[in-house]
This record gives sequence, C-alpha cells and structure tokens, in this order.
Amino acid sequence: MTYFVPAFAGLLTGAGLIIAIGAQNIFVLRQGIRREHVLAVVAVCSASDVVLILGGVAGLGALVTAYPEIVGVATVAGGAYLLVLAAMAARRVVRPASLDATGGAASAGRWAAIGTAVALTWLNPHVYLDTLITLGAIANSHGPQDKWVFAAGACVASFVWFAALGFGSARLAPLFAKPRAWQVLDTLVAVVMGVLGVVLIGSAVF
Repeated sequence: MTYFVPAFAGLLTGAGLIIAIGAQNIFVLRQGIRREHVLAVVAVCSASDVVLILGGVAGLGALVTAYPEIVGVATVAGGAYLLVLAAMAARRVVRPASLDATGGAASAGRWAAIGTAVALTWLNPHVYLDTLITLGAIANSHGPQDKWVFAAGACVASFVWFAALGFGSARLAPLFAKPRAWQVLDTLVAVVMGVLGVVLIGSAVF
C-alpha cells in the first residue's frame, strides 16, 4: 500500500502524456488494423518510452543530488507544463478531432515499420519534454525510492496504451474514428493533468 500512491500517480501521469492524437499513435493503430508487424512496432514504442522515462528519472536524479535546490524549480516547471497540457486537452474537448487510421502509405517490410516507429518516437521533440524533463521532474519529487515506483507506473501506462492500440485496433478503430471518444479521453486527460499540475506547484510553493 505504501507504493500505491506513487505508482498510481505515475500511471495517470504517463497515460495523460501518451494519450493524444499524434503521428505515433496513428501509425501504431494503422499497423494494428493492417495486422502488419504489430508486435515489433508496439515493442519499439514501449521500450523507447521506458528508456526515456528511466533516463529522465536517473538524469534529473543525479542533478538533484548535486544541486538539491533544483527540485523546487523542476517541480514548478513540471507542474506548469502539466497545466499547459490540461489547457490543450480542454481545448480539444471543445474542438474534437478524429483519428483516421485507414489511409496512409502502402504496406512496408518489418524493418521499414520498425524504422518508422523509431523515427516517430525519437525524432519527436515533445517526447523529450514529456519523458526526460516532465516525468523525470515529477518522479524525483516523490523521493529517492518512490521515484522509481512512479517511473514503473508510467512505464506500465506506456505498455498498456500501445498494446491496446496495436492489438485491439480492430475494435478501437471505429471508436477512435468518432470525435466523441476523443472528447471523453481529453476530458479525463485535462482533469488529471490539471489536478496533478496544481498539486505539484502547491507542494513546491507552500
């Protein structure tokens, strides 16, 4: 029970940062619909997230050890970024979009699919802000042991999301084609990110 809070916080934060309409999610869903190299693509996306999340936790952890005062700054910055994400999600609720995963390029080989997954993950500048900085800062605000529990929760969120997109695509595609589904998801994201952002800033300021 001791580790439940940081693990659940990591799960919610990781899910909130991952769930959004983007090129990576569209690609994973499309591969699942076509049943092409799904396991390889899901593995690449999830493993990449794990490396980035753990790297962020360890990297910022080293900075925190050397410069303890950075905890407050990183926590406030992470909280502010979560509030921005909450505002963006709230805006998408008002202006919902849909995810079209039926079109796109022709079928590609396994290595081409893996290369695309790698590019869509590692060449996306937002992934570094989400994982290395934001998740790293929030994780380190939980203490020396709990930060790894938080990171584990975030990693689980990544595995669950990409596995659901890839292997559940046959059922998920019609759902995600409807703007209403994204309104519901973005509402949840806005609430979770907003609450976490306020809590983080409050913990650093007060």
